[in-house]
Amino acid sequence: MMTQVGFLPDETSSFVGRRAELARLDTALATRRMTTLIGPGGVGKTRLAVRAARAAADRYPDGAWWADLSPLYDDALLLPTVSDAVGLADHTLRMPVEALCEWLSDKRLLLVLDSAEHLRGPCSHLLAELITTSPGLTVLVTSRQPLDTRGEHVVRIQPLPVDGAPDALRLFEDRLRAADPHADLEAPGDRAAAADICRRLEGIPLAIELAAAGIGRHTVAQLATRIGTRFDAPVDAEDLTASRLDLLADDSLWPRRHRTLRTTIGWSHELCTPLERLLWARLTVLRTDFDEATAREVCTGGPLTPDAVDRALQGLVAQSVVQWDGTRYRMLDTLREYGRMWLTELGEERAAADRHARSFLGLARRAHDGWTGPDQISWYHRISDTHLDLCAALDHLLAHDVTAAQEMAGLVGFFWACCGHLSEARGYAQRALGAGPVEGAHLTRLQWVLGVAALLQGDFATAEKYGALCTATALYDRDDDGMLGATYLSGLTQLMTGEPAAALEAAERVLRMTEPGRAEGEPGSSGEGEPGSSGEGMSGEPGASGDSEGSRPYGRSGEAGEPELSGGPGVPGASGEPGVPGESAHRLRCRLITVFALTALGRLTESLPAATALRRSCERGGEYWTRSYADYQLALIALLQGRPEDSAAHARDMLAGKHRLRDSFGIALGLDILAAAIAAQGAGAQAARVYGTGHAYWRMVGHPQRGTPELGAVRENCELQARAAVGDEAYQLAFERGQADNAEVGLAAALQSGLQP
Repeated sequence: MMTQVGFLPDETSSFVGRRAELARLDTALATRRMTTLIGPGGVGKTRLAVRAARAAADRYPDGAWWADLSPLYDDALLLPTVSDAVGLADHTLRMPVEALCEWLSDKRLLLVLDSAEHLRGPCSHLLAELITTSPGLTVLVTSRQPLDTRGEHVVRIQPLPVDGAPDALRLFEDRLRAADPHADLEAPGDRAAAADICRRLEGIPLAIELAAAGIGRHTVAQLATRIGTRFDAPVDAEDLTASRLDLLADDSLWPRRHRTLRTTIGWSHELCTPLERLLWARLTVLRTDFDEATAREVCTGGPLTPDAVDRALQGLVAQSVVQWDGTRYRMLDTLREYGRMWLTELGEERAAADRHARSFLGLARRAHDGWTGPDQISWYHRISDTHLDLCAALDHLLAHDVTAAQEMAGLVGFFWACCGHLSEARGYAQRALGAGPVEGAHLTRLQWVLGVAALLQGDFATAEKYGALCTATALYDRDDDGMLGATYLSGLTQLMTGEPAAALEAAERVLRMTEPGRAEGEPGSSGEGEPGSSGEGMSGEPGASGDSEGSRPYGRSGEAGEPELSGGPGVPGASGEPGVPGESAHRLRCRLITVFALTALGRLTESLPAATALRRSCERGGEYWTRSYADYQLALIALLQGRPEDSAAHARDMLAGKHRLRDSFGIALGLDILAAAIAAQGAGAQAARVYGTGHAYWRMVGHPQRGTPELGAVRENCELQARAAVGDEAYQLAFERGQADNAEVGLAAALQSGLQP
């Protein structure tokens, strides 16, 4: 369990010099609300900001948090990116800026926004609001220009000194040895030549690193001669090979006076092979870090075969154009800009965007197929870690391939709706539905995503509407998985609005009607039937009429010759049978509705074996999301049956699973149950602290405590028992401690087994 407060990028290479700048930044962070670290591209602003933030992090009880803005091509994802960076997973219908301001209002933390120059206006407006409403917030920004925000303190960073100071030469030597541990500057004339290189490059760290990477193809003396020739020669505006970046650069981002870095990047570009240059350009379409497989998918085409991509990628790493941290590759923003200019010059922007979108549509398909399986956690993390690329792919497909966009929005929205990013899930689903005609499984998934996102945002009317639409579509298409998904959505809506009996009735019926292995012609095999009330009253909707073929409703209990179902034999999840190996995610979630409903109705002798069987089925299939909610139900059942020790064990199992999935809503529910189990064992102070941590997570998702209605009594009883055990004053102190803890630290404490005094 990670207990570090906050997140700052790892430093993957040595840090050289900058003592004076670090001292100035340390003072600024201690005395100013907002500091902007400015300087030209490649001067080392990001590295300095990481080092300064790490040195100051201990001053901030709520941590130091990093948001990289360089992948954002516009301000559409600025708020989600900053919210993600500070751990906010808002589940409400509020304006995102309102939710972010409220989340930060009582926190003492350091927020670092890296590479803000292309979003100066939006960043300035956002930070003005955050600083006004969050008195404990300190902000550090890196940018090529000031943001011109009121109260902004500007610290200008210069290149490394090259006369009378060893820092630039030391950086050159460090990077030389990083590429080749046996390399040194001991040959006659090498040290003097290296010092000359650093002077020629004006002490600009990125330029020095690029030059050091060129030693593999030249000696130090040869490199000094080539660089000297280049910088001593007059620049010919017609010579594309000598000053390519000068011709392509945007003067607002690359001041004409700062020719050295532009020329150095252009020189590094010339040292690349033609295929390395092409790969450099094509990689710039990626917004996030990437692996070799992604590089091959996005960049293969024409002369760049998959094998050629691998070779060219290693060549770019060797020349410091692409960085490798041991698991992933990334490109510095300054070098990405240059590659984007070349991509435009080559006329490949559309082709690159097409390949990028196809690649991430493929990722969404593979992740969806792998959701119920042993790699569920890794697939979810891949979807989470590539969020910006997925959004970019969806935006491109919505403009150029609506059918593919509709498929992708349904697939990705499934992940976003389950474990966060509700606003994006709902927004892209709405855009996809409005973009053009859609039918079949794509339509059902989009309706499901929209409904679940609305439900988790507390918009029950919209959730009910899309549950009905999803039901009608699935009935019309005779789609078992669609029917199961629709029943999950409608059932969960009914549970959260206090109708567990209706949820149970519909879920049991649909589970039986869609049971794997049923014979052709059995109820449900031709799409007949209706799962309860979800599709009623939908005149004109597919599947709403009981007279049309393929849309006749499933009989309710006692209707159309169908026997009443009440958790009896043959209903998976209701009788405790082990379930069917390889069950779909939709079927497992529908079984979960039966468990929730049975517990809510007080039928614990039925819900216990049903939850146990469901957990076993999930465990067999490697399914963590539903499994953790089965653990939650087992914890609740044990608590209601007077077995608080078992309840606490199940609650911790649930919390461990939800933490692996980064599901803040699930963690909040689990902490409430764990607190109640601890209180029932007489450890009032410990229960109060866990309960306080739960409140911190409820704030993280933007809702007061939520769940099905019967949980209100459980929470109330928890507080009464804890107060009775330790007294009101001790309870309040422990509760406030849990509420004030960083959420990650509080969760780590809650997961420690055993009672504490």
